[in-house]
Amino acid sequence: MRVVVQETPFDLASELCGFGGESMGAIVTFTGVVRDNAQGNLIAMDIEHYPGMTQSALTRIATDAADRWSLGDVLVIHRHGRLTPGDQIMMVATASRHRKDAFEAAEFLMDYLKSRAPFWKKEITRGGADWVAARDEDEAALDRW
Repeated sequence: MRVVVQETPFDLASELCGFGGESMGAIVTFTGVVRDNAQGNLIAMDIEHYPGMTQSALTRIATDAADRWSLGDVLVIHRHGRLTPGDQIMMVATASRHRKDAFEAAEFLMDYLKSRAPFWKKEITRGGADWVAARDEDEAALDRW
């Protein structure tokens, strides 16, 4: 298991090289990308965090996923700092002997990262800057777990 919080971009192919090992029958990945806002005027997104607290929280949820599903490996990478539309924000990878565990664990991790991970996001637009508020549908997604 590896959990990384970093400012620099990551290379998806490099991160997955050797991930999971030969005994795993399924590897599921998800990569989150900065998208433009509904108004089409996003310049950048500033992502802030408290390093020790964030690393600990993400490690705890990755460990929880590994305990709940039969996983051979887990990878979580989340970026911070200033990102622009098209930049990768995060990735999740799960490896399991069977696809169901890999898919469910990846969805669980993505739902957690979207709603509860201790990151604070500010959208910078042509009209100013605003903090991104929590969305009810993101919180509701966690209810199924």
